[in-house]
Amino acid sequence: MPEPRLATGIWVAAYLARLGLANIPAYVTARGDDTAGAVLVKCAHLDGTARLYGREWDCDTDSRPWQVLAVGLELEIDQAIARQRGFDPDLWVIEIESRDGRTLLDEPGLA
Repeated sequence: MPEPRLATGIWVAAYLARLGLANIPAYVTARGDDTAGAVLVKCAHLDGTARLYGREWDCDTDSRPWQVLAVGLELEIDQAIARQRGFDPDLWVIEIESRDGRTLLDEPGLA
């Protein structure tokens, strides 16, 4: 039986609180559907570059791990996000500012 999923709005609030406790600045730049919207996380490295993270289904492990979807100039990442939002208006976008690329997405409890 699949694990129940948290409503997206609750997950986003918890993630932002966790980032705040770690002194990692983060902002919601696009608000999606509170119940079932997908989430993209942009990590701006404050040098003009960024990484974009999203969750994709892994059939081998029957899980949805966070994956790096794109790496490059921040402008290119912003354009990729805009394209995704054009297809999916329910999409949430969280932007993190972290020179060292720390997102906490690899820590337990953020699945």
